[in-house]
Amino acid sequence: MDLELRHLRVVCAIAETGSVTKAAAALGLAQPALTAQLQRIERTLGGALFDRDRRGARPTALGELVLARARVLLPAVKGLQDDAARLAGSGDPGGPPGPGRFRLGVTSGPILGGLVHRLAAAHPQAHITTQASFSVSRLAEMLLAGRLDFALAGACGDSLPAPDPGLTWHVIGVDAVFLLMSRRHPMAGRREVNLAELADARWMAAPGDGCFADCFADACARAGFTPRHVLEIDIRGAQDLLDSGDAVALCQSTFRPLDGLVTVPITGTPLRWRQLLGWQPGGPAAGVAPRVVAYASESYAEAIARNARYTEWLAGNEGFGIQQFVPV
Repeated sequence: MDLELRHLRVVCAIAETGSVTKAAAALGLAQPALTAQLQRIERTLGGALFDRDRRGARPTALGELVLARARVLLPAVKGLQDDAARLAGSGDPGGPPGPGRFRLGVTSGPILGGLVHRLAAAHPQAHITTQASFSVSRLAEMLLAGRLDFALAGACGDSLPAPDPGLTWHVIGVDAVFLLMSRRHPMAGRREVNLAELADARWMAAPGDGCFADCFADACARAGFTPRHVLEIDIRGAQDLLDSGDAVALCQSTFRPLDGLVTVPITGTPLRWRQLLGWQPGGPAAGVAPRVVAYASESYAEAIARNARYTEWLAGNEGFGIQQFVPV
């Protein structure tokens, strides 16, 4: 794992709050997910960054070194982003978001196509650009720097995709996480599958920088096992592996399977995925945010309607699907 700015922010949050639990609350993450993230950071850096006990978390000598560098790097990078945004912003076509311009960032999800279609129909002269990334943190940094107007992202559980007081995130929809497998898989015809039944499965997961891998590991632990084989690969690039019947993947329930593959609900819905739209609350995008939220919600509803199995599942499961927009 390469060290990234978001990792330095995690280390600073733990040091500032004096506790992994308090840092998790401040960052909008589950405590087990933040603990697992800290462990990966420590493995990358080669040693423990904090001494932890019942009294809290105190930096080790290595932790103090990392903190000293992080407290110089993070403000410097933020200043660079702000200066670059001011310089680049002068050349953006159309001025602020609205009739002249929409700059959208996106991770994988079902909303982008319908949203672009609606924006283009409502504002035919607008200059619409997209920036795709597996890194939600990267998109959040671009929002904060003024290089994007809106970002479509996802997050598992109740966590935020990139907890930062400078951003607003609205939940467009809440989806169950389903299994994706070959039609030839022995469990493919089931109405639902208990996660524990797949304790020996070879799993595939899409790349990304959120806490989903940790949420998945927690769900497996609650089911009584540890996933032994996890391959990180793009879902659409993994069709051959899945079609062989030797592997199983997790997917968003709005996902429309390719030929030869099916989606199957997981008993008890131990994992859920939230579709979110983010923007700067005090920035120019805030003025058109309600309109963009409405377009995103319509696009999400279309994605659900195209998936008969998920539409049927939603009818018997409250709390999922489109979420009401409350203006901020």
